[in-house]
Amino acid sequence: MTEQVHSITGAAQGITDDQAPRTRRYLISMGIRTACVIAAIIVPGWPRWVLIAGAVILPYVAVVAANAGRSRSSQPGPTVSPPQRLQLPAARVTPPQ
Repeated sequence: MTEQVHSITGAAQGITDDQAPRTRRYLISMGIRTACVIAAIIVPGWPRWVLIAGAVILPYVAVVAANAGRSRSSQPGPTVSPPQRLQLPAARVTPPQ
């Protein structure tokens, strides 16, 4: 009978360590979107439509990028072996006196 051994090498990165880069990516994307909206007001002609398209598409891209699956650590961690099970000695029964 083989037991499944769980290893911490497959553990995901901590939430606080993972949240900062995702938030940064989202804020950068939203900053670019804001620049597209402002530039679409100022720029005339066909570039305006490109900027409007960017302003419409960027929120979707930003949310998908921010919610992308959490990455696992590529560094190998310690291995875990199952605990050894020792057999207890047999009980000695002494007759009552």
